[in-house]
Amino acid sequence: MAMATHSRSGRVLRSIGAVVAGALTGIVLSVGTDAALVAARIFPPLNRPELFSTALLALATTYRTVYGVLGSYVTARLAPEKPMGHVLVLGTLGLIASIAGLLTMWSYGNRWYPLALVVLALPTALAGGWLASAATRRG
Repeated sequence: MAMATHSRSGRVLRSIGAVVAGALTGIVLSVGTDAALVAARIFPPLNRPELFSTALLALATTYRTVYGVLGSYVTARLAPEKPMGHVLVLGTLGLIASIAGLLTMWSYGNRWYPLALVVLALPTALAGGWLASAATRRG
């Protein structure tokens, strides 16, 4: 019985680790890219969201979507079992964070950007999970 409990707790820790690793992948890459674009003077200071043009927000949406897929891929590959379930957990966390961002950014205009992040949260996660599943099937 003790061995089964240890095995189950190990799987739970690996599950949590898989979701955290995927989240950190997306967050670190997004924040890093944001910082690099600010440093390169492509983006205005991040504390001035009203200065972002539609083109810059489209760029941010694009790389955040790619990083979200990559983070979900990492989660699915690290998941001890049921990778798509893990990806859905990560996608739900991303959805909650995106809704918080939507509420925070609503008054700054360009409302399509936070709305797009909300809409893309779950499909992005599922795409990463699907890619990981396809990669696993291929060998």
